[in-house]
Amino acid sequence: MKTGHKPENVQRDFLRYTGQQIKFLLQKNDPAFLERFRVDAKDRQYQLWERNSWSKALWTPTVYQQKLQYIHNNPVKKGYCKNPEDYYFSSARFYTSGIDEFGFLEKGQI
Repeated sequence: MKTGHKPENVQRDFLRYTGQQIKFLLQKNDPAFLERFRVDAKDRQYQLWERNSWSKALWTPTVYQQKLQYIHNNPVKKGYCKNPEDYYFSSARFYTSGIDEFGFLEKGQI
């Protein structure tokens, strides 16, 4: 990581930016779905990311695959879809089809 960039600050900024972008997309395309993320908090209307989430080091291919499967299966567990590939905001479809609908995905190398 570049000098002066603390991992916790990078993560905080990443979560803030992506949360805002997801919120904007949902406000425009699916306001009813956005309401699932409404919270009763003083500092926010919506909670898109888990509070106090911490990034995990992915040191081995096994850990990488475990975490990727966990992430891909979250929308299924929550009842948003039947299969991970069916969830629009998931990269699962990319891993099964190889088609990058978002324009920035790559299969990682550990």
